Amino acid sequence: MKGLIGKKVGMTQLFDEAGNRVPVTVVHVGGNVVVQKKSVEGKDGYSALKLGYGDVHQHVKEGTEPRWRLSRPEVGVFAKAGITAPKRHVKEIRVRETELQNYEVGQELGPQVFAVGEFVDATGTSKGRGYTGVMKRHNFAGMKASHGVHEFYRHGGSIGASAWPSRVFKGKKMAGQHGNARVTVQNLKIVGVLPEDQCVLVKGAIPGPNGGVVLLRQAIKKTH
Repeated sequence: MKGLIGKKVGMTQLFDEAGNRVPVTVVHVGGNVVVQKKSVEGKDGYSALKLGYGDVHQHVKEGTEPRWRLSRPEVGVFAKAGITAPKRHVKEIRVRETELQNYEVGQELGPQVFAVGEFVDATGTSKGRGYTGVMKRHNFAGMKASHGVHEFYRHGGSIGASAWPSRVFKGKKMAGQHGNARVTVQNLKIVGVLPEDQCVLVKGAIPGPNGGVVLLRQAIKKTH
């Protein structure tokens, strides 16, 4: 298992050898740093890599020492690893125990981690759409706008049960918060690697807005 933290730049298109248009999402993945290695034999009991991504603003005030815009415990994690410039986003990626020897604490990772033709799972936070009704949130059809329907065009309908079980079942599709949730899209193909721009091109769409933080991991449902 391998992966990188990145920032969604936006979408564009490519053309393959046959002239077919391929929609791609550009993800900036440069500047990933290995913050910590976790081993099965250690206190954590499992093997994983802790990665850091994204620059942190340093507050400089006259007469005082510069301070990072992070809490002291957060800065201490990077100081313990010997990393002078802390990172804003920190995520863990599970790796096999035999793969830990390929990484060193403080090592920088870039788009070369992935190769063209590989498949990845992209995890991000979807766009928040606020409190929405059942037609927009769950694609309900709504009621017919004809005789006999009295101001009930966009309602969800009955939600209750009879005397038994006398309750609303969990997971009932109703109005509520739409979006702003952790979403993973699986089996997206890497169609381009741009080392000079520190970006990778992923076929298809990735959850979240432009500028949002995404996690690209090796697809778990594909054979490698």
